[in-house]
Amino acid sequence: MVSRTYLDWNATAPLRPEARAAMLEAMDAAGNPSSVHAEGRAAKRIVETARAQVAAAFGADGADVVFVSGATEAAALACAGRGLVGAAIEHDAVAAWIDPALPVDRSGHVSVDDPGRTALQAANSETGIVQDLPQGLAVVDATQALGKLPLAFNWMGAGMALVSAHKIGGPKGIGALVMRRGTDLAAQIRGGGQEMGRRSGTENVIGIAGFGAAAEAAARDLDAGTWSQVEKLRNILEESIAARAPETIFVGNGGRRLPNTSCFAVPGWKGETQVMQMDLAGFAISAGSACSSGKVRESRVLGAMGHDAATAAGAIRVSLGPDTVEDDVLRFAAAWGKQYEKFRAKAA
Repeated sequence: MVSRTYLDWNATAPLRPEARAAMLEAMDAAGNPSSVHAEGRAAKRIVETARAQVAAAFGADGADVVFVSGATEAAALACAGRGLVGAAIEHDAVAAWIDPALPVDRSGHVSVDDPGRTALQAANSETGIVQDLPQGLAVVDATQALGKLPLAFNWMGAGMALVSAHKIGGPKGIGALVMRRGTDLAAQIRGGGQEMGRRSGTENVIGIAGFGAAAEAAARDLDAGTWSQVEKLRNILEESIAARAPETIFVGNGGRRLPNTSCFAVPGWKGETQVMQMDLAGFAISAGSACSSGKVRESRVLGAMGHDAATAAGAIRVSLGPDTVEDDVLRFAAAWGKQYEKFRAKAA
């Protein structure tokens, strides 16, 4: 049986042991957080503890943290009906609600002329390219940046930000909309008025507990310099790939990127083919973001950046995490190199 190596951390990070422990403990909380009896108050304390943990990890003290089902719901709550503009490189969850009119240059950076009407990602999930965030943005998508970059909501001057638990080692199906206190927002899910009237429905206490614990652990990792070590492994990976295939295009290298992310392409060699070949070899990678129900498609992000169709169709993403070791990236480069040689032989 082929051993497995997970190199798709931007799609979802493995569950942290701290999150697992917090979720198991929360399973024993029988009460509804909206109930006033002792059991209800105990469940409410779990929710409020996690709210404080997420706020602290994101530098959002004094802001409102509204728990939702994930960053996709947070994007809908923040963006729907507001007439916001953005760029064509935004994640699908944001792109669904904005006018993608803002220009993107070859380096992947977006030109913003009216921050108060703009939704902008802090870092791109496919390329890892980090944006320079102007003050006063309407919405910041911090889903990929949280826990990997020194980024604080209170520094941004933004109205709202989107974050997600499963990108930082929390459970899937829970996220948050972080809002500057006093921001006016109409609820889309109405009912009992939970989450400060912004999102009705009984809170997912178990998921929220896991989110809070993961956020606290992610902040510790960032402070400890864990991602600097991951960045060194990412650079070793790219050096190894370049040595085997000098014509490889590394998207965003030379600029500021997430420390764990490498997006690269060999024009003419389809990304979906590489993903399948690497899967058979025991490596989990992706071709773009994992947001389209298992579909593999040409990267619209690279297209928006000005790359040709062959490059956009040939791009793959390898994303590392704190559990990745040097042997993982060297074995991946060797396995990828074998398939590359076969590709070159067929193309000759």
